[in-house]
Amino acid sequence: MTTAALSAVAIVPQTARANPRMVIGRILSYAALVLAVLLVLFPIYWMVITSLKVPKEIFRAPSLWPIAPTINNYISLLTEKGFLVAIRNSFIVASTVTVISVLISSFAAYSMVRFRYRFRGFIGRMILFAYLTPTSLLFIPLSIVMAQLHLGNSLFGLILVYLTFSLPLSTWLLQGYFRSVPRELEEQGMVDGLTRFGALIRVVLPLSAPGIAAVAIFTFTGAWNELLLALVLITSESQRTAPLALNYLITSDVLPWGPLMAGAVLSSVPLMILYFIAQRFMVAGLTAGSVKG
Repeated sequence: MTTAALSAVAIVPQTARANPRMVIGRILSYAALVLAVLLVLFPIYWMVITSLKVPKEIFRAPSLWPIAPTINNYISLLTEKGFLVAIRNSFIVASTVTVISVLISSFAAYSMVRFRYRFRGFIGRMILFAYLTPTSLLFIPLSIVMAQLHLGNSLFGLILVYLTFSLPLSTWLLQGYFRSVPRELEEQGMVDGLTRFGALIRVVLPLSAPGIAAVAIFTFTGAWNELLLALVLITSESQRTAPLALNYLITSDVLPWGPLMAGAVLSSVPLMILYFIAQRFMVAGLTAGSVKG
């Protein structure tokens, strides 16, 4: 028997011994992934099936599947509670805050990354401290300021208040993305005739598209889900946002789980659509940035 044959015979048992370990490792990996998916999806599944149950099934005979599925919870929520108005208000507030916040924070972050001026580091630290300040410490001063400006109980006032929290976060996040764009690309654009503003619009922002999309998602989600400030500033029913409208479904110690879960499902749909669309734009932005770089 040749040396090569002896080597092959010696390798075969080692490979045979290694394969069961690889199979066990894969099985454990898939089991961990399945468990993680179940932990994430089960609350969503429970929310959906609870919204399709009658009160008797919810309180007396809880089950993993509705015995007599019904959409009465959705009908009562949309017709009697006027939940579509709350969804509209949330969309107006969240989209306006997102557009304004991304626009202003783009210029602010770019100036702090590319320009050198006095107190730049101090301003950056103040922006970070403003983001880290708890909302529970500021809602009383903010409510007093809004009352003095006669902007209480209005969506415009709520938008201004939300901007005070979203702008620091957006500016802080965009600084990291703008730093990753090489200065040489802007300089080449300006050599070709672009102004500083043109280099920002045509070079930096397209290459930072994934970061801008992520910031927009965070901002929209934060404004959409916010409850404390809306609870303090909004008093009339016509100005309520979706989280606030869900909060007012609870009366005393009575929890109408059916309408609450139906409202949670309806409130989740716009965010799911946003994440689905934004994911495609983020991938496209990454590809465009790699080509242009």
